[in-house]
Amino acid sequence: MTKKSSIWMIFVFGLVLILAACGEKSQEDVVKKLGENMESLSGYKANVEMKMNTGQEAQTYKIDVWHKKEDFYRVALSNNQEDKSGQIILKNKDGVFVLTPELKKSFKFQSEWPENSSQPYLYQSLIEDIVNDKEAEFTADEKHYIFKTKTNYQSNNNLPYQQIYFDKESYTPTLVKVLDTDGNAIVEVKFTSFELDPSFSDKDFEIEQNMASAMPEDLPTSGDGMPEELSVMVPVQTAGAELEDRVEVELEDGKRVISTYTGEKSFTLVQEKRNVVETLTSPVEVEGDIVNLGFALGALSENAVEWDYNGMNFYLASDQLTKEELLEVAQSVQGQEVK
Repeated sequence: MTKKSSIWMIFVFGLVLILAACGEKSQEDVVKKLGENMESLSGYKANVEMKMNTGQEAQTYKIDVWHKKEDFYRVALSNNQEDKSGQIILKNKDGVFVLTPELKKSFKFQSEWPENSSQPYLYQSLIEDIVNDKEAEFTADEKHYIFKTKTNYQSNNNLPYQQIYFDKESYTPTLVKVLDTDGNAIVEVKFTSFELDPSFSDKDFEIEQNMASAMPEDLPTSGDGMPEELSVMVPVQTAGAELEDRVEVELEDGKRVISTYTGEKSFTLVQEKRNVVETLTSPVEVEGDIVNLGFALGALSENAVEWDYNGMNFYLASDQLTKEELLEVAQSVQGQEVK
């Protein structure tokens, strides 16, 4: 080897060392740092904007997330287009609950939420999806570390992947894109703020505190202030079924509409509005899993999904639709009105 070649090799080797020292962190480095951050956190607060591109028009929703170590959560969902109190997922020492303050309703779930499914607005869920996917893809741009991972949606196989963006400085999430089988972003979750290690009061994760703080001040407890008109909502996605029959039932304190759809896969949609808001009682225990329909939180069982929206209760049932199809029909009910 000539002297000139030796000098050149030393120069190249030195350049490689310099580039390595100044270069990007590896995937393993970033995953390790994310795990350390999550482990050391006492909790966090995040403000999230979630856009759903599942219908004819994209719908945007607001989600406020509170987490206190070890296992306390408060996730408040509201519709930016509607002046409503929204719904709250609450997890405390007594279990997992979904609260609908507007209707003075609360449900208790026998659920492993949030561990049983991907949650694109929860920091630790995103990190777990990364750690659990041994084939996760890793890239970086000027400001972000970016992971593409598999998702874990047990009731929706049409959203198999997600792209997760983490800020390079804080290692907190800034954006999550949940992708369909063609790579289109069906759900976009944007973190508009993220506060690490905030302080919480003892009552922040209690049912009574959250029901009271989210309750509209002018909520009537009799029929005097509640509108009696019921706008009938219809699904856009019907899995090929067509409306065969609709029955309106007058209740003592409201109205119920039962719509029957028949086809290769038939289903029934029940919509109900009460003119009198009952006084809060203890939470009703329900079977099933918590599902986020975007505009509302629902309870998904083997053959049905139930949810509250805009002061009304909806119940969709079928022994022919899959869970995935039940969710598709339920998500398409929102916003479609027939006077």
